[in-house]
Formats: sequence, structure tokens, C-alpha cells
Amino acid sequence: MDQESLKYLLMGIITLTFIFDKTINFLNINRGIGEVPKTLDEYLSREKLTESRRYQQTNYTFGLYTGGFTFLLTLIFIGFGFFGWLDEWLREFGLTGIPLSLVYFGVLFIGSDVLSIPFDYYHTFKIEEDFGFNKTTVKTFFTDKIKGYLLSIAIGGTLLAILVWLIMEIGQDFWWIFWLIAALFMLFVNMFYAGLVLPLFNKLTPLEDGELKNTIMDYARSVEFPLENVFVMDGSKRSSKANAFFSGLGKRKKVVLFDTLLEQHTTEELVAVLAHEIGHYKKGHIRTGMITGILQTGIILYILSLFIFSEQISYALGGNQMAIHLNIIGFTMLFSPISTILGIFMNCLSRKNEFEADAFAKKTYSGQPLAEALKTLSVKSLSNINPHPLYVFVNYSHPPLLSRLARLE
Repeated sequence: MDQESLKYLLMGIITLTFIFDKTINFLNINRGIGEVPKTLDEYLSREKLTESRRYQQTNYTFGLYTGGFTFLLTLIFIGFGFFGWLDEWLREFGLTGIPLSLVYFGVLFIGSDVLSIPFDYYHTFKIEEDFGFNKTTVKTFFTDKIKGYLLSIAIGGTLLAILVWLIMEIGQDFWWIFWLIAALFMLFVNMFYAGLVLPLFNKLTPLEDGELKNTIMDYARSVEFPLENVFVMDGSKRSSKANAFFSGLGKRKKVVLFDTLLEQHTTEELVAVLAHEIGHYKKGHIRTGMITGILQTGIILYILSLFIFSEQISYALGGNQMAIHLNIIGFTMLFSPISTILGIFMNCLSRKNEFEADAFAKKTYSGQPLAEALKTLSVKSLSNINPHPLYVFVNYSHPPLLSRLARLE
């Protein structure tokens, strides 16, 4: 395919992806809210249901503006060859090889993030604030940005440098070596994220001794789950929304509860939520997810190796010569339809796992307190209780609330 045809193909893929995403969002937001289900009578009023829809519509409109801005900017960059122009401009400073690729991606990353700051700021301090969710201060907002930049430079820059070096030194066979490196990195992050990365943004403290901790430990022993401690995270530092998650492998397992979760739920409900998280571990979901992610990474890297030395991709993006960084950008655009399909598959798998974790909690503890916890979480976060089936199929990593309640109750 010649460079001009490839350029229009890239623009076509970007356009179709945008239309597909916004179409299913439109279907979802225009689906009737219906009546308050009987199972939610005690939790959800008609006024709260209306407020939930208003929150979703506000985010939908905001997403149209932000997504449309990104979409148009990307089309302009492709159509006018700005990706290639940036490559040529940086070469004028004598940059080549790995330094060129690092600076190139650094400029794009920082530039795109700086452009997104006004949107992020508005969403945090206007939309989330208006609906009573925001707890973030201006200082925390910008501190998070700076920390994110430093982490991206340290970790992302290192991985990118290794990738480019392998491509330059080994050629198309780079993919399997970098796959091994990526797999080790994924394992490392999974094991040490809660201990090394998370504390940079949030404070983790062991759950205090008392009824809740004793009940949790008793339950963990009853299902033969080796749990040394449960940690509480200061999620209220940024939002009133609550959550819980499981991190780590082997002896480095950590269960983390948001402090907002502790404020909103009874002891029974909290243990049920924990039982759900332990269910993921007991059912092998953590291990399966890791293996699936590693396999998916290997497939992506292999396909990338087929395109990495294509002059046509670099020329299609406005370059005057083949450039590894241009080809990586072009590949991500060409791969986006496959990425969408893989994302749908992963979401289907995730929803199945959520049902299994719910069933584990119901069998080993109790279904009713978990159902009550889900109701509280959903209502307080203004979740959509009647999403469009197509939107669920494409985007939901968790089953809709009413589907989960039907099995638990």
C-alpha cells in the first residue's frame, strides 16, 4: 500500500473507532431509566435515580467534547504530517537513535497531557464537585501530575529505551526478548505495586485491631486464605467514592480497603466485600489474568515486529525517512480495531470472574450482605442501574448491578 493510501487508512480507522465509541455511548445515555427496582426500594429514590441520570448525561456531554477534541487533533496531526514534522525538527538538534525516540515520545506525552489538564481540572473541580464526589485539593491535583510525569519518565522511559535498543540491535526478532522483559516487569508491578508505587500517591495503614479486623481474620482462616494484614487507604483524599482491591502474589498479598468503604458499610458488608476479593484469588482469577495479559502482550509485540521497519508507515505520518517511533505510533493506530476486540474479550472474561467471585462470597460467607454492599456502592456513586446491553458488552468489566443482585438474592 502506498503512503497516501495508508495515511487515509489510518484516518479512516481513527474515525470509525471514534464513531463506534460515541454511538454505543449515545445508545447507553438515551436508554430509559425505568422505574426503581423493588430490590433497591430502600436505597434508591426516584430523585436519586434522576440525579444519577443527570450525572451520566453530564459525563457523556463532557466526553463528547474531550473525545472530539482528541479525535480532531489526531486527524490534523495525521493529515498535515505533524508527526513526521516533529521527527524532522528534533533531528535538527542532532538527536538520533534512542535519545531521539525518548525525546520524541516525551514531547508527545507531555504535550498531550498539558492539553488535557484544563479538561481534567474541569472534570475534577466542576463535575465531580457539583455531584459531591470531589475531595481533591488543587495542590493534590498538580502534585499527582508531577509525580505521574516523574514515574512515566523513570519507568516508561527505561522500558522505551530498552525496546528501541533491542529493535536497533536485533531487528525483527526483538519481540520475544522484550516480551520476556515485559512479562517480568508485569510480575514485578503486580507483586510490589501496593508496596512501592501506591504509597507515592496514597497513605496505607494497617486496619486497626477490633471487631472488623477480628471478623476478617476469622473468615480468612475459615477459607484457608493466608492473610497477615488488611490495609486501609486514604481514598477520601481524592474522592468520596469507595472501593477495595487485592494486590500482590504469594507472601506479598495485600487486601486494601478505601477508608470511604469503612465509613459507608457495616462489618458484615465489609467482610462480604473482602470475601469477594478473596474469591478472585481462590478461583485463580489473579493468576489467569496475569497469564492472559502476558500472552496478549506477546501477540501485540509479535505483530509490531512485522511493521516496525515499514517505510510506508513513517511516510504516511509525514516523515522523510523510516523512524522507529513513527512506526510505533502508526502501529498503535492500525492495531486499534484488534485492541478493541481484545478489550471486549477481556471484559467478557472479567464479568465471568466477577460472577464467580460473588458466588464464592455467597457460598463461604453470605450473599445478602454482599448484595447490600453493592446496592450502597452503586447508589452512592450514582451508577447506571439500567445500562444498554451493547454498552455493557463492550465496556463493562463488572456485570451490571441488577444482574449481580439477581444471582446473590
